[in-house]
Amino acid sequence: MKEDPETRSRTMRAVKGKDTTPEMVVRRLVHSMGYRYRLHRQDLPGKPDMVFPRLRKIVFIHGCFWHGHDCPRGARMPKANQDYWQKKISGNSLRDGRSVAALQSQGWRVAVIWECELKDMVQVKRRLVRFLSKSQQLKESGE
Repeated sequence: MKEDPETRSRTMRAVKGKDTTPEMVVRRLVHSMGYRYRLHRQDLPGKPDMVFPRLRKIVFIHGCFWHGHDCPRGARMPKANQDYWQKKISGNSLRDGRSVAALQSQGWRVAVIWECELKDMVQVKRRLVRFLSKSQQLKESGE
């Protein structure tokens, strides 16, 4: 069924940039693990979803479609206005890469959790435990 432009416009206006369902799922998980964090710090490149200042670590939670992930959900392309969507998604992906590089050059460690990964919360939790652990930080700094 084809949407008329007004319906499509209403749908797109409803898409949130923060406090998305995947983001809330990860935030609840990390909070239940005992970690505390800051949200969407405007002073950091890319306004990261979760910032762990004491650990100097950042977690981005990306929607597969919007950030061009190479999973089936991310590979979907709307049939209407394909040039616009390809440009939009590739621009998002390039911006993400620049943000991560800038954060790393400032001494931050960065992890990206993809929306599709949330199907296996055990694996997500395992990955976050490894990423956020202080022993991981000590190994990398050579202490």
